[in-house]
Parts: sequence; structure tokens; C-alpha cells
Amino acid sequence: MTSRPPIYGLLAEFDEANALVSATRRAHEQGYRQMDAYSPFPIEELTEALGVRKTRLPLLVLFGGIFGACAGYGMIYYSAVIGYPLNVGGRPLHSWPAFIPVTFELTILSAALIAVLAMLALNGLPMPYHPVFNVPRFALATRDRFFLCIEAADPLFDALKTRQFLESLRPREVSDVAQ
Repeated sequence: MTSRPPIYGLLAEFDEANALVSATRRAHEQGYRQMDAYSPFPIEELTEALGVRKTRLPLLVLFGGIFGACAGYGMIYYSAVIGYPLNVGGRPLHSWPAFIPVTFELTILSAALIAVLAMLALNGLPMPYHPVFNVPRFALATRDRFFLCIEAADPLFDALKTRQFLESLRPREVSDVAQ
């Protein structure tokens, strides 16, 4: 059994968005990969600076839509051709144009449900508590401060060396993030 590190990570506080993006780029260049950045508004460059990879969500939604289409078509096919075949007005039992509305609706429904559930699962939600909430100054992340957190789970993390690295980025403050 592996023991949990005594701290979650180190949190550096910055006054400006550009300083956060620059610090994040430098941390990524140094080899840190287990890190996250927090800001009061979206910063487009931050995703690239963090080295965030593309998500599997679009592929999961595609598979959900294909499953929904197959399930919808199969359900209607079974009921019209196998389960309850009714010859109404001499039309064929497998009249595929009549199957399209149900197939379309189940495609959209399945894709939407998979999108929501997969998004929640891939983001690790719901998460009512996060260790960065233990830092009192983190409340400013919703107002006017920018934070970079390097997690202790990172292979390069060493409390002393990481603190020295973060302090070299000229933050306002570097704080320990308790578990």
C-alpha cells in the first residue's frame, strides 16, 4: 500500500494573468505535469501552457449516438417485423422510412446522455471538496488572483526544490496545500 504524501501540493499566487501563464509555461518546461491553474476568468493560453491533451469525450459521444441509432432502429424493426407483424394496406413489414424518426430521436438522446455522464466521469465530478480550499487565500481565485498548484503526485515533486522553483517565478506567495 502506498502512503499518501503529507501535502497535496504547493500553490503559488500571482497578481496578473500573464504572470500565471508565464509561470505555467516555465513549470511545464521544467517537466512538471501534475499541476493545475486557477483564475477568475478563462485564459485561452493556459490550456496550452498546462499541456492539456485532447479528451476522449467526442469519441464517447459518437459511440453513444451509434448505439442509440442501432438500438432505436432495432427496437422498431423488432416490433414491426418480428414481434407484431401487421400488414396494413399492403405495405412491406420492413418499411424503413417510418423507422427514421425514432432512430433519430434515440441517436440524439443517447449521445446527449453519454455526453453528460462521460463529462462528469472524466472531470471527476461531483467533487464537493478539493484540497486547495484549505488555503485561505484561495478564496481570491474568484475575484482577482491567479493560482498555480503543482501537485505532490508529480514525479518531479520535491517539497523544497519545487518551493524554490515556484519562488523563482516571483509569485505574491507560495503556500502548502494540506490534504
